[in-house]
Amino acid sequence: MKIDIKSLNMQELALQFKALGEPSFRAKQVFIWLHKGAASFHEMTNLSKPLRETLSARYFITVPTVERKLVSKLDGTIKYLWRLKDGNCIETVLMKYRHGNSICISTEVGCKMGCVFCASTQAGFVRRLAPSEILDQVLFTQLDSGEPISNIVLMGIGEPLDNYESVLRFLELVNHPDGLNIGMRHISLSTCGLVEQIERLAQQDLQLTLSVSLHAPDDETRSKLLPINRAAGVEKLMSTCRAYFEKTGRRISFEYALIDGVNDAPWQADLMVRRLRGMPGHVNLIALNDIAESPLKPSRRMAAFQQQLEERGVTATVRRRLGLDIAAACGQLRRSTLFGGNDRETQVKHNENLAKN
Repeated sequence: MKIDIKSLNMQELALQFKALGEPSFRAKQVFIWLHKGAASFHEMTNLSKPLRETLSARYFITVPTVERKLVSKLDGTIKYLWRLKDGNCIETVLMKYRHGNSICISTEVGCKMGCVFCASTQAGFVRRLAPSEILDQVLFTQLDSGEPISNIVLMGIGEPLDNYESVLRFLELVNHPDGLNIGMRHISLSTCGLVEQIERLAQQDLQLTLSVSLHAPDDETRSKLLPINRAAGVEKLMSTCRAYFEKTGRRISFEYALIDGVNDAPWQADLMVRRLRGMPGHVNLIALNDIAESPLKPSRRMAAFQQQLEERGVTATVRRRLGLDIAAACGQLRRSTLFGGNDRETQVKHNENLAKN
């Protein structure tokens, strides 16, 4: 079987070329071509024709195709639905800010975490992405849009720490000086709270930003919203986050989607303050998408909740919402494409399934 050459790091590439009897500098040449978005070995004009033919016979290059592309008229946000080699689809969102362009990328096809308000999990889990397929989202979004990307957010479809090895390899590749060379401090990784994997990540001592999807400070509420909470609980998660900060020195961002009457009570704000006491952290408040048929509604206490946190010394900001006119929230475009029909229809089906369960 052919080898996924773009998922190899520089050292592995050098070993491959050594086995072919080629000089080690060929590895760097090919690495640079791949990270410029070369779609075939025949584009690599500084390699001999016989070598290109040998490479074509032994390796394959991942190249996604644009299934759908939506551009916001409000703020220029671009949402891509990429079709992969095996026919599966994933989403990528390019967001434009004054400080530079950020890209939100997927790490899996579907998601197994089952968070009740997330569209990404509704079609179920299919498979994990290869490092090359994660990297391709950055490469080909940049090429298609013509926009340079300076910041990466691993917050698209899938749970990054459920695809731990591929994500670590992607981080190595995207950070390489002969590749896209995007620094770790410009990368944010979002997790719903896989405690053991956070502990593993801490040992890597990477200077990326860890974002934890908390969404509730108490076990009863959080377990209803995020089933993964039943595996460890909020207290264990927060102690793991504390240990992560002590190991890396990197402040953690806690994502909190405010849901009316569910997780926006004053006592929950007070508990958040206690959970974060003594640990530098930032709370990123998120306005829930208002879907007419969904029982979960955006909180009417956003300002009050934010004020309560800040008065008690917790930094809290409200996330800016981009791409509202193109359903830029994670999972919506893939969901409507998979199911057919509009997002409201698929949300109704999902709500009916939730009621049955």
